[in-house]
Amino acid sequence: MTAFPAELAARFGEAAVHVAQPRGEVTLVVPAADWLAACRAVRDEFGFDTFIDLCGVDYLGYGTDEWDTDGVSAEGFSRGVEGKGPGRFKWGEQPSHQVAQPGTDAPDTVGGRRYGVVLHLLSIARNLRLRVRCMAAEDGMPVVASVTGLWAGANWFEREAFDLFGIVFEGHPDLRRILTDYGFVGHPFRKDFPLIGNVEVRYDADRKRVVYEPVTSVEPRVGVPRVVRDDARYATAEGERGGKILDREARR
Repeated sequence: MTAFPAELAARFGEAAVHVAQPRGEVTLVVPAADWLAACRAVRDEFGFDTFIDLCGVDYLGYGTDEWDTDGVSAEGFSRGVEGKGPGRFKWGEQPSHQVAQPGTDAPDTVGGRRYGVVLHLLSIARNLRLRVRCMAAEDGMPVVASVTGLWAGANWFEREAFDLFGIVFEGHPDLRRILTDYGFVGHPFRKDFPLIGNVEVRYDADRKRVVYEPVTSVEPRVGVPRVVRDDARYATAEGERGGKILDREARR
């Protein structure tokens, strides 16, 4: 597995090659401008001719949470700050961290682009899988070249990424919504998309037709991520269990 990432690094120069352990998953990260050329190269030169999947990613709020605390307790909850989360902060900001008075300090800035596209490929000859990822150059209108000319099966996957994330695939033969209704407003997998939606659909008996209206039947709400922390009780139980195992081994 170590030889293959080295081949990719030698071929693509400044592109990043990540190997996730312990499974040895390989990801090739290329600029959006080199996306199509890199995809063609991994297909023609490296034998990754089998298309598996293509998906979009919204990195808004990536790596942050609203329940940032410094310690844990043996009982009760360690309450996080009343900070900002996806739906309450803009791109380029992140939720406030643990402070004495939440909301009094300015949010930290985060770098990088917001929207990414990830392509999953398989090489039967090499018996390897590969992920190719790029970040759209613009956040306001994310545009990435379509790979339907390389893998025809990517057609509906790109339509799905466009529908859910608003990523435009330049050169796609029929880029339109595939899961939501044609009158749908927004892109529902974006992190800042309201959980209650923008419009609701109902049948109007007086008009005798379906109508679109602003959402009024549901209270606005934003999901708050929960963070799983190590609890002292579990650490103690694990230590006691380990001690009992050592005692049994000693008695043998």
